[in-house]
Amino acid sequence: MMFSKAKCRILHLGQGNPLYRYRLGDDRIESSPEKDLRLLLDDKLDMSQQCVLAIQRIKHILGCIKRSVASKSREVILPLYSALVRPCLEYCVQLWSPQHRKDIDLLEWVQRRATKMDVTPLL
Repeated sequence: MMFSKAKCRILHLGQGNPLYRYRLGDDRIESSPEKDLRLLLDDKLDMSQQCVLAIQRIKHILGCIKRSVASKSREVILPLYSALVRPCLEYCVQLWSPQHRKDIDLLEWVQRRATKMDVTPLL
C-alpha cells in the first residue's frame, strides 16, 4: 500500500502551540484548517466526556426513531440503527476508545436499549 503524503495534515491543538512546520521526506506537511475533530479531552487526556456526548447524541436519535417510526419490526429498526446509531458509536472510536468500566457500561446500555426497540408483540 502506498502512503499518500497529499492526504496528511497537521492538527495543532492547544492555545500555546507554537505551530511548528513539519516535513515528511522533502515535502512540507500542511496544517489542517479544522480546529478539532469533535473530540473532547480534559486536562488528563481522559475521554469520558466524549463518551457521554456520544451517548447523549445516540439517546436523541433513538428517541426520534421511537417517536417517528410506526413499525417496530426488526426489518425496519435494524437498518435505522445501522444508518443512524452505529456511525455515532464508531466515529473516531480508535482515538477515544473507552477504557473506563463506567464508559463501557454506558455504551453497552445504549446498545441494549436499541435492541429492545425492535421487539414487537405478536397479536
